[in-house]
Amino acid sequence: MGNSYGYVRVSTREQNEDRQMVALGEAQVPKRNIYLDKQSGKDFDRPMYHRMVGKLKPDDLLYIKSIDRLGRNYEEILEQWRVLTREKRVDIVVLDMPLLDTRRGKDLMGTFLSDIVLQVLSFVAENERENIRQRQREGIEAAKQRGVRFGRPQRPVPENFAQICRRWNRKEITGKEAAQLCNMSVASFYRKVRRWIEGEMQREGGN
Repeated sequence: MGNSYGYVRVSTREQNEDRQMVALGEAQVPKRNIYLDKQSGKDFDRPMYHRMVGKLKPDDLLYIKSIDRLGRNYEEILEQWRVLTREKRVDIVVLDMPLLDTRRGKDLMGTFLSDIVLQVLSFVAENERENIRQRQREGIEAAKQRGVRFGRPQRPVPENFAQICRRWNRKEITGKEAAQLCNMSVASFYRKVRRWIEGEMQREGGN
């Protein structure tokens, strides 16, 4: 019997890992053998996971709370499962799914059933993530249609912005000087000037 390890991953630094840590504690995984990554789901850079894999030896036992801790999509989950069970020759226990416990059913039929369950759950995990992303996109689009603005709030322009723009347009002052008068960066000034010019043109066209 080898050593017991646990792996915890949260996709952003704001998420709380307590639920996964409690589950690993209940499985009696030593704290020194629990590896935690708090990484962006976009980059999926997992230094602690790779460090843990480097320590794993045949007959070690790895606990994870759920199957999607192993990867961000169907293919990656299956690949990591293959690496761990075939190349590293360790056992895996998925605490949320007792059927995924490689200590059971070491015969051909047990391995076959485990592989089927793994593929189904990997697909379900990826499909659920895509559904969440789709709902987020739809929610954002609906909010935009209602007039909700995302991102940092726009800094209001000074009351004499139009006057400053006209002075800049007449080359009485430089863009840098105009930006300083408006208390904004040069890039922000030019961006707002472009909108101001478009507004002026629309007003002239309406007259």
